[in-house]
Amino acid sequence: MLGFMSTGFLRPNVLLIIADDHRSDAIGALGHPVISTPHLDNLVSRGTSFTRAVIAGGLMAAVCAPSRAALFTGFNPFRADAEPGIQRGGPYEVRLRADISTLPERFRREGYDTFFSGKWHNDVPSLLRSFAYGDMIFHGGMCDHERVPVRSMEEISRGAQERIATGFSTALFCGAAEEFIRRRAGADGDTRDNPFFACVALTSPHDPRTPPPSYRARYSASEIPLPVNFLPEHAFDNGELLVRDEQLIPHPISPLVLREHLADYYGMISHHDAWIGRLVSTLASTGQLGNTIVVYTGDHGLALGSHGLLGKQNLYEHSVRVPLILAGPGIPERLRSDSLCYAYDLYATLCELAGISIPKEIDSRSLVPAFTVESWCGRDHVGSAYMDAQRMIEDRRWKLILYRVGGRERMQLFDLENDPYERFDLASLPAHRETVAGLLRGLESWQTEMGDRWLKADPVSEKPGSPLP
Repeated sequence: MLGFMSTGFLRPNVLLIIADDHRSDAIGALGHPVISTPHLDNLVSRGTSFTRAVIAGGLMAAVCAPSRAALFTGFNPFRADAEPGIQRGGPYEVRLRADISTLPERFRREGYDTFFSGKWHNDVPSLLRSFAYGDMIFHGGMCDHERVPVRSMEEISRGAQERIATGFSTALFCGAAEEFIRRRAGADGDTRDNPFFACVALTSPHDPRTPPPSYRARYSASEIPLPVNFLPEHAFDNGELLVRDEQLIPHPISPLVLREHLADYYGMISHHDAWIGRLVSTLASTGQLGNTIVVYTGDHGLALGSHGLLGKQNLYEHSVRVPLILAGPGIPERLRSDSLCYAYDLYATLCELAGISIPKEIDSRSLVPAFTVESWCGRDHVGSAYMDAQRMIEDRRWKLILYRVGGRERMQLFDLENDPYERFDLASLPAHRETVAGLLRGLESWQTEMGDRWLKADPVSEKPGSPLP
């Protein structure tokens, strides 16, 4: 426990904001050359950013569902799901195991008032046991941002039908949270002594990317640079080139068309950045900011032209890394940590920051040591999975991706230290034979640790050692 967690310390509030499809590099303060995110930049300045946070993937194309399941349970996606790999139709939800205490449920049992608004991509029973309050709740994967089917927690509990809300998704979800925060401060006479755990789960910047016109107008498509690792097409069949996400733009990808999509994507992020600023301002104006831990993260990244791909159904860094920023009591300001970690490590981290015991059985590990130990590097390795086609493992320098498509396997090896954009496949170079062998052993250990039953064969590497054009 941190030193400030002594008898009588004031339990902090938690505001957890989860974006949908937000690449970890699409934040101004973290080095993006174009995007405008002044409020996220302020959060980076006020807190700690984990720049090598990844997701552990999942066994369905709707990667957000297992990713959110892992975040809320503290278990890796192979263990969080009551029925691993089963797509339950409609929203492609992941049903959380009933014997798992979710993160908000644990806070609720400790006397916190829990609130939810936005996208719930898991089962209804786990939602109801996790949150006491909620409004503007969308149960599903994606929707028109201006025609969002929503219900309140009370409507969900009695089985009422969804209704179409008036307004843009981000405004609806953040507006409901803003109202909850104001009520907490007694703006309408409803004062409370308990701390709160509030979660706002955005559908932005997920497609359809239709930002409000004033935010879209901030970006001139013709002036937007292409990703450093842009390709018109992926170099080989990765097993998922025909998924819905990959059909949003015709292939080969036209730079002209892609720039329009990037402008839409950045407009979506700038719009929800403004609403994040509004939530933080509400905390400040109601006297609650000083004792509130604000967390911003995402459920996965997105390719958007990198490596000739568009979606998240791949294991390159642009798709497995997520933003992970924490600010508030007990969290250092202006700290950037490159410790290897998972987004679901938030479970143990928030428990420790709130003085709540961390369940011994979960896979989540607290990131609190990064706040006080300069040499702390986090996990020795992290890995990720995509359905039955792709697996990856990486340490602080090296990354290996293993593919199985059409009865054949192939590998990619990247030196992330010298090639952060994963442009040079080194898998078959004799100089890296021992590195590949070590990573394959690490992948096997990771699969055993995670409960991944994906079987391996002798890999075949094709056309390695060449830079992407």
